[in-house]
Amino acid sequence: MQNPNVKQEAYQLVEKLPEDATWDDLMYEIYVRQAVEAGLEDSKSGRTVDVKEVRAKFGLSN
Repeated sequence: MQNPNVKQEAYQLVEKLPEDATWDDLMYEIYVRQAVEAGLEDSKSGRTVDVKEVRAKFGLSN
């Protein structure tokens, strides 16, 4: 899900950070944003697995 206004959204991420934020804090926020967008795109494209299948695969109870 490539957003056409990535630069503006990057500015907004930076603005939300506290004054004492580190480069690691910024990198984390970017990573989370990318992960969420990728997950949403996967969901839209039907690339998902039912939670019951995942639990069964790893031997977890429902």
